[in-house]
Amino acid sequence: MSPPTGTSPLYFGGLVVFVLDSKSTWVGPAASHSQGSTIKHEKETRAVPTSPSTSSPSSLLPRRSHPHQATRLFFKSQPCLLAAKPSTGSSVLACRGRGAAAMSLEIERAASFLADLEMGSVLAAEPSPAGSAPALVLSSSMDKKKKKYVKQVTGRHNDTELHLAARRGDLPAVRRILGDVVAQVAGMTSEVTELEAVTAEMVSAVVNETNEFGETALITAAEKGHLSVVAELLQYSDKENISRKNRSGFDAFHVAVKEGHRDIVLLLLSHDPTLGKTFGPSNVTPLISAAARGHTEVIKQLLAQNFSMVEVAKRNGKNALHFAARLGHVEAVKALLDKDPQLARRTDVKGQTALHMAAKGTNHDVIKALVDSDPAIVMLPDKNGNTALHVATRKKRAEIVNLLLLLPDTHVNALTRDHRTAYDIAEELPLSEESAYIKECLSRYGALRAKELNQPRDELRKTVTEIKKHVHTQLEQTRKTNKNVYGIAKELRKLHREGINNATNSVTVVAVLFATVAFAAIFTVPGGSEDDGIAVAVHATAFRVFFIFNAIALFTSLAVVVVQITLVRRETKSERRVVEVINKLMWLASVCTTVAFLTSTYIVLGRRLQWAAILVTLIGGVIMAGVLGSMTYFVVKSKRIRKIRKREKSSKRSGSVSWHHTTDFSDSDFNPIYAI
Repeated sequence: MSPPTGTSPLYFGGLVVFVLDSKSTWVGPAASHSQGSTIKHEKETRAVPTSPSTSSPSSLLPRRSHPHQATRLFFKSQPCLLAAKPSTGSSVLACRGRGAAAMSLEIERAASFLADLEMGSVLAAEPSPAGSAPALVLSSSMDKKKKKYVKQVTGRHNDTELHLAARRGDLPAVRRILGDVVAQVAGMTSEVTELEAVTAEMVSAVVNETNEFGETALITAAEKGHLSVVAELLQYSDKENISRKNRSGFDAFHVAVKEGHRDIVLLLLSHDPTLGKTFGPSNVTPLISAAARGHTEVIKQLLAQNFSMVEVAKRNGKNALHFAARLGHVEAVKALLDKDPQLARRTDVKGQTALHMAAKGTNHDVIKALVDSDPAIVMLPDKNGNTALHVATRKKRAEIVNLLLLLPDTHVNALTRDHRTAYDIAEELPLSEESAYIKECLSRYGALRAKELNQPRDELRKTVTEIKKHVHTQLEQTRKTNKNVYGIAKELRKLHREGINNATNSVTVVAVLFATVAFAAIFTVPGGSEDDGIAVAVHATAFRVFFIFNAIALFTSLAVVVVQITLVRRETKSERRVVEVINKLMWLASVCTTVAFLTSTYIVLGRRLQWAAILVTLIGGVIMAGVLGSMTYFVVKSKRIRKIRKREKSSKRSGSVSWHHTTDFSDSDFNPIYAI
């Protein structure tokens, strides 16, 4: 069977393809093949004879005037050609195997193939010749509302044509590629509103297409420093697309900062000022990246945009100054210190300052810039006790060691935590010209080994520091103690006042009982009374004594009750005095009641049982005398002890005096309350 005539052929890898309509497609080998091939189309298989062809490599794909649109792809791991015919909805997928004779053909409708494309059946394609096909091929499926696109891959890293144009800085090519997308969308859509939406979607998809490194065309252009291409791509990018990161974790802004493209940095910041606050891997900021590369102009621009980022450090604690100092970028160091001189004292997780990092490098000017900013940082140790001199000695930076020794704040015999001086470290270095020169410099400035070192001044300083620390601890403890004592004293005052109130209330009850007994004794006199109410023993001496002492007990008890009812107590000292008065009155009432009781025994018992009255008198007298004598002894002794203590305290002007003043109470508040 001969190939059809009157149709437009498509050439691809030794195949010639004729698309007749939606149901008929003819495929045959080119002139270099002598054998026919087969056509597989639904249930029909036909043999096709060889057809001559005079195509050249440049004619493998149709021109723009060709009625078919085609692109080259990999389908099921085979290089293929997809051709779509919008007028009929038919499509051709022509594929070839690895050998020239291994040829196959799969024919599907455009919608079916594009459905496979969405499911991931179509993989990356091999590069196509320049100018061979548009970057994006559109196709209409049976559902007219769904617009599909197929990416044409051209680079070995899955770069699109747009990636390659952006890498070259070819602005006309970038505009042509984006213009082709707009033109193809316009040919597929008739409605204006739908056209705008689809165009924006398709252009955004093309601009934000990534290669195998996760890089968009914007990231590629920013890396290469093509300002005009970046400006063109930004017209089709929103904030989300601008901040898209590659697989290394860097966005276009971060890439431009690392490469030092100041104009691109300014352009990106004008579109999104928050880009300066973004973070890359390990919490790295754009400022840190610029400092590590030594891009001074970019550093100044970032600091002018957002000064607070100068304090942000990586996860290891190193900030922008650490990296600039370590890599010897003196201008970057000066730019950072001009903004924040205190940055020189910032430490990383190891306790190292920027001077420690500079001591590991070879740039003397960085050392000078850091020391000029803050001379005291020369003696700042890291967590292992290493100063910059120790670090420079360990790294065998002979000239930096010599420079540090010239500084007046350098302590040549400073000890590390493992008790080693810089000279000890120099002796442990392998024998070389640098190590010998370092030891010579250290010896010239009085460096000693740790075991030979006599440091009375350091020991004195350490002792003074320990004393200060101890005194501070004692003062703090005293303050806390005074605070606790004040709280305890307050609670004791409360308890003491409650105790006094309870005591006075009890005394009042006892006084009322005494008054009741004394009052009742007048009307029930001992010995009885005559019919006219006169006491039988009215003329006896014992009765007269009974009457007098009973009256004293009655009126004394009533006086106590009157005092308790009348007086209002507010202070502890006043309460103490009231209790002293009441106690004296109650002692008097008790003595009088005792005497009245003893005399009444003589009246009641008479002369017949006089011995019993005498016995009762002896018992009562001994008990009362013993109680009164004991109480008198303890009261006198207590007063004498208090006088001695007051005399001793008045002769001292120490913490005990201040303790009395700070606690705001005295011993007199808690003196035992006795009455004579």
